[in-house]
Parts: sequence; C-alpha cells; structure tokens
Amino acid sequence: MQLFLTAGFILIVVLWGIVAPASLGTTFDFALAIITRNFGWLYLWVILALVIFAAFLAFSRYGNLKLGGEEDEPEFSLGAWFAMLFAAGMGIGLVFWGVAEPMSHYTIAPPGIAANTPEAANAAMRYSFFHWGVHPWAVYSVVALAIAFFQYRRQGAALISASTDTLPWRPIRHAAGLFNGLAVIATAFGVAASLGMGALQINSGLETVFGVAVSTRAQVTIILASTVLFLSSALTGVTRGIKWLSSLNMVIAALLAAAVFLLGPTIVIIDTFTNTLGSYLSDFVRMSLRMTPFRDSSWVGGWTIFYWAWWISWSPFVGLFIARVSRGRTIREFITMTVLAPSMAAFLWFSIFGGTALHMEIWQGIPIAEAVKSDVSTALFTMFNAMPFSLIMSVAATLLVLVFFVTSADSATLVLSMMSSGGNPNPPAKVKALWGVLVAGVAISLLLSGGIEAVQTATIVFALPFAIVILLMGIALWRAIREDWREEQRKERELRQRMRKMMSEP
Repeated sequence: MQLFLTAGFILIVVLWGIVAPASLGTTFDFALAIITRNFGWLYLWVILALVIFAAFLAFSRYGNLKLGGEEDEPEFSLGAWFAMLFAAGMGIGLVFWGVAEPMSHYTIAPPGIAANTPEAANAAMRYSFFHWGVHPWAVYSVVALAIAFFQYRRQGAALISASTDTLPWRPIRHAAGLFNGLAVIATAFGVAASLGMGALQINSGLETVFGVAVSTRAQVTIILASTVLFLSSALTGVTRGIKWLSSLNMVIAALLAAAVFLLGPTIVIIDTFTNTLGSYLSDFVRMSLRMTPFRDSSWVGGWTIFYWAWWISWSPFVGLFIARVSRGRTIREFITMTVLAPSMAAFLWFSIFGGTALHMEIWQGIPIAEAVKSDVSTALFTMFNAMPFSLIMSVAATLLVLVFFVTSADSATLVLSMMSSGGNPNPPAKVKALWGVLVAGVAISLLLSGGIEAVQTATIVFALPFAIVILLMGIALWRAIREDWREEQRKERELRQRMRKMMSEP
C-alpha cells in the first residue's frame, strides 16, 4: 500500500511540474521562503545537537556496543565500506561544488566580508569546510546509527519507524506510516534532483572533451544511458555492483585529486588546508549558530540553512544505505568512520580543488569566477583548461561524475525498494526496477519542464517535518543504547560472579 501511495504522490508532483511548472516553482519557493525565514534557527540547533550527540556517543562508555550480536562480523572490508558510504553521501556534490562553492563565496562573500578580497577567499574555504564537513555527516551518522541499532540489535525492520515505534508516546507510534512515507518522498525527490545536477555536469564534460553541445536532449540521453547502468548495478546487489562501483569511484577520485595536487600549486594547497582547518575549528560554534537578525542579508538562508535542510532531506536515503552495509561495527568505529573520516576527505578535496581555483583566479587571472556565474557546472573544466594534461583530467572528471551518478542512483534504488518493501534488506528485483525507472522518469520530466530547481526546493520543504523525526530517532536511540549497555553490564557481572564461584569451589 505504501508503495502505491508514495509513488502516486510523486507522480502527481511530476505531472504538476510538466503541466504547470511555473505554478509548482512558485508554490515551493513560497514555502521555502517561509521555512528559511521562520525556522532557520531550528535547523541550526537540530544539527548542532546531532553533532554533539554523535561526539558524545563516540567517546563515551557506550562506544563499544556492537551493531549486532557478539558473533556478528562486518560484511565488508574497511576500505569498501568507507567507499560505499562516501559515494552514497556526497559523491556528485563534491565534484560539482568542489570548485564552484569556494568561487561563489569569494565573489558573493558571507555577511560582513568584502567580496573579492583575501578575507573573502579565507571565508570561502572556511564555509566550504563547514557546509561539507562534520555537520552533514553527523546527521547521516545519527540516522544511520538509529536504523542499524534497532535493526541489528532489536531485530527491527530497516525502516525509519523502527526506532520511533519504541518511544512511549502513542501519537508518535501511530505516525509510523507518515514517517516512512516522508522518508520515501524526500529520497525520491532528492535523488531526482541529484540526477539532474549530475546530467548537467556530465554534459559540460562531454562538451569540453568531445564537443557535445549542452542541451536538454543531451541531458535526457545521459539520464537514460545512466539509468541502464545503475539498474544493472542495483539488480546485482550490494556485494557486487554497488561495492565495485564505489571502490572504482574512490580510485578515480584519489587519482584526480593527486593529479591536481601535484600539477597545481602544491604548497598553496597545503597552506590552504592548514589555514582553513585552523579557522574552521576556531569558528566552529560561531558558524554553527550564525544568524543575521540585524542585517538585511539572505546569505545564511541561501547557503547554510539551505544546506542543512538538504542534508536532513537526504538523511533517510543515506542513513538507510549506511545501516544496510554496517552490521558488525561498534558504535565508536561507526561514528568515527561516518563522521570524521569522510569529513577529512571533504576537507582535502576542497583544499585541492577550491584552493587551486582561488589561486588561479587571484594570482593568475584565470576567469573561473565568471564561469561559475554563467554556468556552475563548467567551473571545474574551466580550471582544468588552465592546467597541464587538461584533456585527460576532464575525461577523468567526467568519468568520475558518471560513476558517482550511477552509484548514488543504484544506492537510492536499493533504499527506496527497502523502504517500500517493509524494510526488506534484499528487496525483489522487480521493485528495484520500478523505483529505478520511476526516479529516472522524475528527473527527465522535471528536466523537460525546467523544474529541477523546483524539486530541489520541494526536497528542502519536506526536510522541516523530518528534522523533528530525526530528533525523535535520536531520543529513541539514546534510550535503547542505555538499556542495552545496562543489560550487557548485568551479564558481565553475572559472568564474573559465576567465574569467582567456580574458582572458589574445591
């Protein structure tokens, strides 16, 4: 039933976007303006609370609890596990925004900083770290940990409601279907928007390498071809298709980053990483709670709050996928690998690509900022054109986006199929095929109607109620962790007593 209800709702919105795209855009823009104006503070407090909660669990006495029984061992190696969670969580976004976001902040700086100045360049890097670092990964980590804990320790279903159903409040338990439905809808629209973004950058890469003109027809063709690839991967299962593609992602990304690091301004990149990490850590709390009540500025709402809502809307998808591949890990290992490790990878990525782009813009006069203003998806390739081996790096970047595109899509197909199959960790192939075709259809329909931005906005709107759901999941997780830890302590005491008794007997 849930499959038909959620799929039906998605189709209604798609038809609305095709028949009256202006109306769809206006409606969701209006809703977004109200949310960012009146509830921006809520996003900031919720996500900071999740960061603190994740840090506490990682370093507390509860960190040794395992996601599963004592005999359960991890299904995947550490490298394969990290590759899958990183590809699902941020893959396309890092490639798309690695150059574009720092350049955007440099030309339109945060409030109180003059644009196109050294101070703007420093702030651009600091806020890129902030938007892609610990905060988003803490959201993913807490959601994934709640799902994994109740699934593997309490034998619950792989659903959002598996945790909230344990709370003692009857209205919350009765809203389980609503929570799961919101998760499906947010995931479907978020992935569709991501597919549209990926198609734009792949098209820009193909234009740079092969002269393929940027057009809607080319982007639709890219989505169709990619759909065949990600459905083939999704139907082979996690242990084969998604695992292999994610590992390939990491290899290509590492090689591309190493090439830019060695061929670009290496010392500047190292200095950028060092300086930005220091300023990020020193301004961590201030940035986490920054609003502008006495300044007429939309910067915080347009960037930080937008991002925070975006990460919340993606958390059911990424959380369910990470939970699916994390059985057998301890809480401490889980949080370390889902918060600190990917955050550090994002910091290195932005230092290499953003630092190089800012250096070229400021000291070499390469018009990367102009490229960002005219077409964000071309920023990366504009930077490559000013470097040695530009064609090879453009080909590698296009391939990287394509593989990230496929990995994100097949991960989302798996998660949507799980959520609409009652939490089945191995949903039927026909359900995967249905969701793969449906998500691709959403992306194509919205691309044709010019509604990709409207659906990105819709995804943000759905994030507001889900922020409350995440808080409820956190409360349920905290209650369950304390209960299980006390139970394990009781068993250990009983075991020690039995051992002492056996040793004292003649």
